[in-house]
Amino acid sequence: MIETLLAVALVALMLVALNTFIFSMGELWGRGSDVRLFDQHVRAVTRYLAAELRHAALPPAVRAGAAAITTQEIRPRSGIPDYMLTFELPAGSRLLTWPERPLPDVVCSLQVRDGGLVLYWHSRLETKFLDDPPRESVISPLVTALAYDYYDTDFKRWTTETALKKGTNGEIETPQRLRLKFTYGKLTRETVITLPTIPEGLPGA
Repeated sequence: MIETLLAVALVALMLVALNTFIFSMGELWGRGSDVRLFDQHVRAVTRYLAAELRHAALPPAVRAGAAAITTQEIRPRSGIPDYMLTFELPAGSRLLTWPERPLPDVVCSLQVRDGGLVLYWHSRLETKFLDDPPRESVISPLVTALAYDYYDTDFKRWTTETALKKGTNGEIETPQRLRLKFTYGKLTRETVITLPTIPEGLPGA
């Protein structure tokens, strides 16, 4: 009888230990899954944005010698104008959802606000292009900050600005790199995108 009780007790202890191990492994796997999915999202958003900027910097999107990526004052639907990094996509983008037939020559701008990284966009062919505010698409709700890297040729060093920098002549300068900060719970990641330039000697459209 005593041996039977001891055997039952040992089996019970083994089951408790096994359950504890299984639940702990499940918790660890769940945490690891969050990290993997977060990193996948960071990579996907960074690749998407880098690819769209490359498309904007190559002919026929822009002519040789012209500025492919600039800074412009944009007035969103909120009514508060702000200077944003702006570029043009002749064929649009797969992220853009048109209410009617898609149009080419889409002017895009980037801004980070409470809802994440927002792409403002509208086509030059729209009849009220100059009057109506651009449409808005959220690229990623996990982007919590957008910073700009400028290279100082005099001091040969990089500086990071949280807002677009104003030059000595009062004009807003275009940075050489973008920094995206992603946040999900306690997880944070930062990625850097080098803004493309037009290669010398490429023919224009």
